[in-house]
Amino acid sequence: MHIRSTLDPISLREVPDPEHHPCLYEGDGENGLEIYFENEENKQKYMDMELEDRKVLMGNDSADYVAEG
Repeated sequence: MHIRSTLDPISLREVPDPEHHPCLYEGDGENGLEIYFENEENKQKYMDMELEDRKVLMGNDSADYVAEG
């Protein structure tokens, strides 16, 4: 699943013309999140953020994970 977000996570404003704004893609190419920013400064702020506790929403993020069931 590919999710496209045009809400800048730093300014919390909608990016009206995504094709002409900075973008960051997080994912494996087939499944991921495409995030658009109002400017490069906001993109860099987002990339510099460090989270205290990384959350895995579904499954296991290790490379050797084997699904059960």
